[in-house]
Amino acid sequence: MEIRKIYEVVPDRDASGEGMLRVIDESGEDYLFPKDWFVAVQPSAELLSALQIA
Repeated sequence: MEIRKIYEVVPDRDASGEGMLRVIDESGEDYLFPKDWFVAVQPSAELLSALQIA
């Protein structure tokens, strides 16, 4: 995990109930991490478009 990097979260009700998030890391694998390690962001349409290009 890298500080200030945007990561994709996979919905997981069981993990969420335990205070965890299932996050896809740089390797493309998903792992559980504490929710409080992350801040949710709502990217603008422009940012989403730029991320799809990258």
